[in-house]
Amino acid sequence: MSVIMNARRWSTRTRSVLLAASAFAVSAIPVAAQNAAQRPTLAVLYFTNSALVDNASYAPLSKGMAEMLITELAQNNAVRVVERDRLQSVIEEQNLQNSDRVDKETAVKLGKTLGARHMLLGSFIIDQKRNMRIDVRAVNTETSQIDYTESVSGNADNLLALVIQLGSKVNAGLKLPALKTASVTTPASKSPNQFKALMAMSQALEAEDRKSKSEAVSFYKQAIALNPDFDRAKTRLASIEK
Repeated sequence: MSVIMNARRWSTRTRSVLLAASAFAVSAIPVAAQNAAQRPTLAVLYFTNSALVDNASYAPLSKGMAEMLITELAQNNAVRVVERDRLQSVIEEQNLQNSDRVDKETAVKLGKTLGARHMLLGSFIIDQKRNMRIDVRAVNTETSQIDYTESVSGNADNLLALVIQLGSKVNAGLKLPALKTASVTTPASKSPNQFKALMAMSQALEAEDRKSKSEAVSFYKQAIALNPDFDRAKTRLASIEK
């Protein structure tokens, strides 16, 4: 009988030790890692070019504006944003690189492939007087519903400032903490050459996707020369000059 009792006590102690060890193992996982796993993921698709004049000349902005919106939203630690390079890889895998626009159903499919809960679909219009409106809608890949829509408008010469403003609105729509650049006062967004600089960076992104490194480097350097405070262009340039 004593042997049986001792065995039971040992079994009880063993279970207690194992439970305590398991609890310790869970608590030992860094808080940042636990939070990262809980953060929603979103992806920004390339913007649809709906320019009313010189449509073809504005086409590169589709990628450049998406890149800048990704950069803005990625400041927020409460959300994970899919990098443009990853998005481009999936677009190529799905043979969508020649598509001018992506519908909601395709966006949901891409979102599930990317592991993104929200897919942002954007478009822009520019008229003869360079008045510009940028629209974006957020598609929930779990429900296939449009969660919300946002828009900003202004002169195309202030394009970087408009994208930053849009980022703040999208961020609010996701009910996330405010972005650091919500005041639209970054040095790059004050430059009189911000539109030309973003266009040059957009052309660099297209060159990258064509695997033309030398052309991409040239366009990035052009963007930086036009707007010396254009940090994103500097970062992209550094990444391909490694």
